[in-house]
Amino acid sequence: MTKNKSNSEIAFNKLLSLLISPNSGDKLVFDSDTKTLKDTKGYKYSVESFIPILLTKNSESLNFDYLEHYKTDSELFDYFEERTGGTLHDELRVRQYILSRIDSNIKSILDVGCGRAWLAGELSVNGVFVCSLDASLTNPAKAVELYPNENHAGLVADALNLPFTENSFDSIVASEIIEHIVEPQKFVNELMRCLKPGGKLIITTPYKEVLRYSLCIHCNKMTPVNAHLHTFDENKLMNLYKTDSGLCKWSTFGNKALLHLRTHVILKYLPFSLWKAVDSFISLFINKQAHIIAEFTKDKA
Repeated sequence: MTKNKSNSEIAFNKLLSLLISPNSGDKLVFDSDTKTLKDTKGYKYSVESFIPILLTKNSESLNFDYLEHYKTDSELFDYFEERTGGTLHDELRVRQYILSRIDSNIKSILDVGCGRAWLAGELSVNGVFVCSLDASLTNPAKAVELYPNENHAGLVADALNLPFTENSFDSIVASEIIEHIVEPQKFVNELMRCLKPGGKLIITTPYKEVLRYSLCIHCNKMTPVNAHLHTFDENKLMNLYKTDSGLCKWSTFGNKALLHLRTHVILKYLPFSLWKAVDSFISLFINKQAHIIAEFTKDKA
C-alpha cells in the first residue's frame, strides 16, 4: 500500500518542479535519505520539514550582511502576532488593495517576504499554488504550519538571487518589501525574470516616506529606522521596469489624515469598495497618502 503523502510533501513536490540551484542554475534533485537537494555541480541544500533552504553567500558588492540581518529580524520579531487598532485596519486595506489587483484566473503566485503569509491563507484554499518565501526559515515554517495545504509551499531564499527557472509564476507579490532592499533595481529585475509572460508583479511600499535615522549604540553609525533604505514615489517605481506594452500602472491610497484622526474606529466597518471611495474623496482635499501600489505586467513573447 502506498503511504499517503502529507500536504507539505505534495506542495514541496510542486515547488521542486520550479526550483534551480542558486549557485549553478541547474535543476535540483531531492535526496530523501539525507533530506537535501543536490545539483550536478555538487552543491547541496538542506530541507527542513519540506521547506528548502536555498541560500548562497552575499554579493561582495554589498557592505552589510542583509541575509543575516533579516534572518535575525524574523527571529526577534513575531510577524504573526495579533494586530490591533489603526495598524490592523491599515494592514487590512493594504491586503484588500493587493487582492483587488490579482487576476482571478491565476494558478500560481510567489509571496516575496511573506511575513504573516496572509496571501497563502487567502488563495491556497481556492486552488492557487502559493510559495511563501522569506530570507529566514522562521516565517515560512510558521506559515506552512498555520496554513497547511497541498497548494502552499514554504521556501527560504534570497530575493536578489531567486532559485527559480524563468517564467515560473503567474503572479508575484512583494508587499512593503522593496523599501528594505539594498538594490531595488536588481530586485525588480529578478522578480520579473521569474514571472510568466503576461504575468503581473504587484508591489506596495510607503509613499514618499521621509526616512529617519538613529545613532546605533553598537556600531556608532547612523542607522535607518525600521531598516527602510529607500523611499519611493510613482516616478521612482515606474522607472524600475520598462515595458513595450506599457502595461505598468500605479495608485496611491491610505490617506494619512484618516489614519492620524483614528477614523478606523468607524471606517473598519465599511466594505473595501466604500472605504476606497471615502479614502479617495478625502484625498481630493488632503493629498497625503501612506501607500503606493505598483503593477508591472511582463511583456508577452
